[in-house]
Amino acid sequence: MNNRKLAIMRLMDSRQKFTARELAERFDVSVRTIQRDLDALQAMGFPLYTEVGVNGGYRVLPNRILPPLQLTQQEALGLFMMLEYLQQVPDFPYGSMREHLAEQYFSTLPSDVQDLIMRMREHITFVQHPGEHAEPLTTEILGAAVEKREIQFEYHARSGRKKVRVFPYGIYYEQGHWYMPARHKDRVLLYRVDRMRRLVVMDSTDESIPSLKAWLDAKEDRESVEAVLHFTEFGARIAASDVLFKSVQGHEWRGLVPPEEFSFTARKLLSYGPEVKVISPPELMQQVRELLERSLSQYIDE
Repeated sequence: MNNRKLAIMRLMDSRQKFTARELAERFDVSVRTIQRDLDALQAMGFPLYTEVGVNGGYRVLPNRILPPLQLTQQEALGLFMMLEYLQQVPDFPYGSMREHLAEQYFSTLPSDVQDLIMRMREHITFVQHPGEHAEPLTTEILGAAVEKREIQFEYHARSGRKKVRVFPYGIYYEQGHWYMPARHKDRVLLYRVDRMRRLVVMDSTDESIPSLKAWLDAKEDRESVEAVLHFTEFGARIAASDVLFKSVQGHEWRGLVPPEEFSFTARKLLSYGPEVKVISPPELMQQVRELLERSLSQYIDE
């Protein structure tokens, strides 16, 4: 396949039509040459179809087969390792094809590269502790977030089951679980995807809903209190890889925490055990103390 045909495959988009004349002008060849290229691509199975009429042209089907990647050996090895890693993440959006994709990609590689990959697999592993998610909802949530559409679902909260309607901002994966920040009326709430059931994408849309990236980059606009934590040396090393406390300097962390997030923060701190101490505020310190007392009470003989 020549470079022009590859360029045409990359250019063609299901959202846009191209006439043969437009393609000919773009590649500085004759219309007849472009038509031969298009005929050749169709004969190869590239899903082009023609719309006739004054506003007609060439378009590709949305579920078209994309052109193969042209990679160096190092890039091919890296891509396969990435596919191996992604298979450890549960409910990855559009993840039902991950194993098929890895196998299909592997089968197209030269035999010497296949042999190298097989030997490399004996020397690398990805240690994950993923949660057991009952239903793969991430694909539906991601699609609704992109289209800014409302979703309805049943949520298993600590207080019991409840029906919820929200506008999702997107999803992110952290420590074995997918999380979905979403607008509920005039508040932004965080939901764990594995606690969601019976999701339905609604017809209503809201163009004011921000993207997940914009929301994460935005400054906290809720009233907050400065929290000061002191970590041990070992605790500081753990905190450095923690999304919440990664800004630790030396053994100290300072940050603004909204009072309504004290409960979440206290539970997070409890996982550090003796490796962290709350210096302030007193309210956060008290919540950590109460959690510790409740935990200890389970081991005290009556």
